[in-house]
Amino acid sequence: MPIYAPRISAVDAKEARRYAGLAKASFDEAAIAAACEEALLLAAPRARWEIFDYDCETGTVTANPNFVIEGDIVRNHLAGATRVVFLAATIGEAVEAAVTRHFDEGRYAHSVLLDAAATAAVEQVCDALEAMLRPQFAKEGFAMRWRFSPGYGDWDIHAQPELLRLTQAESIGVSLTESLMLRPRKSVTAVIGLVRGENGDEKLPKGCAACPKLNCPSRE
Repeated sequence: MPIYAPRISAVDAKEARRYAGLAKASFDEAAIAAACEEALLLAAPRARWEIFDYDCETGTVTANPNFVIEGDIVRNHLAGATRVVFLAATIGEAVEAAVTRHFDEGRYAHSVLLDAAATAAVEQVCDALEAMLRPQFAKEGFAMRWRFSPGYGDWDIHAQPELLRLTQAESIGVSLTESLMLRPRKSVTAVIGLVRGENGDEKLPKGCAACPKLNCPSRE
């Protein structure tokens, strides 16, 4: 598939606040807004995706070579899917470099807020990709489950190399460190299940509601 480069008109300040662990705390709104503005200025949104046939009974993705998705939670999430979309998205390295620079120069609070705004921005890139794909799949009779990333639930982070291979993520500048962390850091990989004849994820819990970690500082 071609590279998708959505335009983000603004970084979601509410989400940036949540990623900074300030969802339930009072904080200078102007400081959060400034971090969101800088993240928007520096972001270079790019995404790539590929579609594959999927056997939900065995977790097998038909590729070359095939790839088996391991993990009860992720497999349950994809139950009923006959195809899957693998995606990779990033906002590039400039924001990460700015986060480091601000921290090194002693602007610690702004560094943390900018990092959180960058996280919100890359999630918005994924949201934009999903919004673009959803009507296309609907025309084919498919509904989309919400995206599920390695490291979430019981889907092991060791799946990352396969997701980068299947999405050809190197074409948008995304790679892995030796510890299997994405580089640039503000990048995402994920799978989306395509289910025929259902309402997709409309009735499924999403985000914090789907996560069992109740003491997370980012929880809504």
